[in-house]
Amino acid sequence: MSDKDGKKTLGLGGGRPGQVKQSFSHGRTKNVVVETKRKRVVVPKPGAAQGVTDSSKTPLVAKVGGDRSKRPAGISDAEMERRLKALAAAKAREVEEAAQRIADEKAREEERERRRAEMEAREREEREREEALKAKAEEDARRAREAEERAKRKDEPKKEEARAKPAAAQPDQAAIEAAASRAETKGVTSTAPRKTDRDRADRSSDRDSRGKATRDDNRRSGKLSLNQALSGEGGRQRSLAAMKRKQEKARQKAMGMGQRAEKQARDVQLPETIVVSELANRMAERAADVVKALMKMGMMVTSNQTIDADTAEVVIEEFGHRTVRVSDSDVEQVIDTVEDKAEDLQSRPPIITIMGHVDHGKTSTLDAIRHANVVSGEAGGITQHIGAYQVTTESGAVLSFLDTPGHAAFTSMRARGAHVTDIVVLVVAADDAVMPQTIEAINHAKAAGVPMIVAINKIDKPDANPDKVRTDLLQHEVVVEKMSGDVQDVEISAKTGQGLDNLLEAIALQAEILELKANPARAAQGAVIEAQLDIGRGPVATVLVQNGTLRRGDIFVVGEQWGKVRALINDKGDRVEEAGPSVPVEVLGLNGTPEAGDVLNVVETEAQAREIADYRMQQAKDKRAAAGAATTLEQLMAKAKADETVAELPVVMKADVQGSAEAIVQALEKIGNDEVRVRVLHYGVGAITESDIGLAEASQAPVIGFNVRANAPARNAANQKGVEIRYYSIIYDLVDDIKAAASGLLSAEVRENFIGYAQIREVFKVTGVGKVAGCLVTEGVARRSAGVRLLRDNVVVHEGTLKTLKRFKDEVKEVQSGQECGMAFENYDDIRPGDVIEIFEREEVERTL
Repeated sequence: MSDKDGKKTLGLGGGRPGQVKQSFSHGRTKNVVVETKRKRVVVPKPGAAQGVTDSSKTPLVAKVGGDRSKRPAGISDAEMERRLKALAAAKAREVEEAAQRIADEKAREEERERRRAEMEAREREEREREEALKAKAEEDARRAREAEERAKRKDEPKKEEARAKPAAAQPDQAAIEAAASRAETKGVTSTAPRKTDRDRADRSSDRDSRGKATRDDNRRSGKLSLNQALSGEGGRQRSLAAMKRKQEKARQKAMGMGQRAEKQARDVQLPETIVVSELANRMAERAADVVKALMKMGMMVTSNQTIDADTAEVVIEEFGHRTVRVSDSDVEQVIDTVEDKAEDLQSRPPIITIMGHVDHGKTSTLDAIRHANVVSGEAGGITQHIGAYQVTTESGAVLSFLDTPGHAAFTSMRARGAHVTDIVVLVVAADDAVMPQTIEAINHAKAAGVPMIVAINKIDKPDANPDKVRTDLLQHEVVVEKMSGDVQDVEISAKTGQGLDNLLEAIALQAEILELKANPARAAQGAVIEAQLDIGRGPVATVLVQNGTLRRGDIFVVGEQWGKVRALINDKGDRVEEAGPSVPVEVLGLNGTPEAGDVLNVVETEAQAREIADYRMQQAKDKRAAAGAATTLEQLMAKAKADETVAELPVVMKADVQGSAEAIVQALEKIGNDEVRVRVLHYGVGAITESDIGLAEASQAPVIGFNVRANAPARNAANQKGVEIRYYSIIYDLVDDIKAAASGLLSAEVRENFIGYAQIREVFKVTGVGKVAGCLVTEGVARRSAGVRLLRDNVVVHEGTLKTLKRFKDEVKEVQSGQECGMAFENYDDIRPGDVIEIFEREEVERTL
């Protein structure tokens, strides 16, 4: 079909035209002209014979029934009539359904028209409201200007009277305009609208009329072609969601929510370097804006890059904020360093460190005090770790003991024990007197300024001589009370328990003199006595609380590590909720293994702890890098030259605790001389891992395990790569084995033994041999296999070996003193009568460190 313009239309031919509204996305609609075909309905006349007629007024039943030749075979008249009635009923139902569809479509069209009218009314209201708000804003601005003008006019008293009347009339005009704006807001026409409002209302009405005319034209523009319907011509209409957004925006604007808040100037803490995203966060600005500002300054950076403080300061000022310069070290200021008030201090138990030479009975003495047996738990009966214990005496006094190893390798561990202690108990064996490690312990105690008590142990032995101990201590400026000094001395026997009560009394007396106090109510502070990596519990640190109270759940930082106290375990293995001053506990919950001797401080938040730990880690890294970089070219060349001449024994070492690892490394670094040395490639705490095996293989080094074992992957890797793993539990054996291995790298010492002298009497020329010296052996013996030197006027002119040694005409192995012989030198002929031949033998001697 085609319309009057010749365009194709949707519909069937032979009917009357009509309109159908098509709906598209985003609220767009189209009016489509269609043609509907009138259906032919057969309605039976009342009074007809069969009830159904056709257009020729002839009964259809009569037609079908009369013409017997056209009726299907086997169908009776009654059946035929029933079928025709069913057909008529179906036709009637179709007519009713068509009528119902038309009615539904008409109802939907009316609903759409109603919604469109409501939407247009809402748009009109929104426009009127916006115009009213704009008018109100203009009115407020005008009033503000008038207020400023009135303030200026107050300074001009002569013109005040002349301008009083216009100024007085102005509020009436303002009231009229305000009433007009309120009337417009409510939809009431004002009696005296302003020119701008009138023009705006005219433009709005013109726009509404034009929009309505356009919509009417679109509605009555005739038939819609198929191309137009598919191409979507006719303009895009606003969706319902867009209308809702617009209404919400206008409502917020009317309530004052849409206005931008005034920008705040902030104090931005600026460290020496800062990441761009962190700078934006501290300024409360968008990172993209900060990056854009830096790009305008010529710096092409991303939000994850670091900029220096000067550049960041320029950016901060550009955004209108204030700069507060801080140092990276300021992060540690959160650690509480306030001095405690005198009224907050309470008495605390003394911390006693037991020191002395190896095998003088330090641990046995502490065992006798604790009524425990710790020696049996140490390998070889030697204390390998610092133990921390708390003991309650019979009198009720609480004492905290630190048991330090006595071996020379644990010097650094003993030094740490001396610095956290209040009283030092120096154990000296009565049968052995003062030994090297005893002297070291005395020096540590003096350096720390700690009072000392001398415990003379093993007095139950027959050869015990306590007076010799007292006399030997005088050489080291330790004068005991029995020698008219001020240092307490007690004779004890850890084996029989003799004198232990006197020792505890002496400790209690010394503690009373010191008046030890601490504030248990402040944030905890303590020292790490020992640290280890436990397979089941993770990093574990033995901490001696020095101030405050450490509780479960506290967040702390210790050295380069931080953590949250997951559990506290006392020296008996029981879990406790808190630990006060002078209480040793094992702390679980660290993120890494700290160094023995690190200070533990409790902080408020995890962010502070993490920041302090990161800062300390960076400082340590920078210090190591600076130490490696602070070398001149001459130093590097000298070091390279020294490395060429010095043989190295590389080792990889793992221990069970941090203190033992450090002590072993110090002992190994002392092994060696100018020709050979031990180099510890890596040391750590915990089991031997596959990475340790890989490092050892690359460096061709053995792996040493002290009280630790290799895990299964490490053992398999060691077997495949041929890496030797050695296990030790006693430090003596470890040091001796490494010393023997390093001795094997030493070149053997060559010694010369002079065995004889011979004097040349005559020189002969022998064909095929060359010059032969006729000699007389004046001293010792001349051997064919020995080395020889030719001396001329006591100056060595040649050193080499003999080509021939003859006695008469026979070749002999040696010639005794007083006999004559013939000698010829290998590759040397310049021999003269009167020269002296020195005969010697070289001997290689194995060297040890």
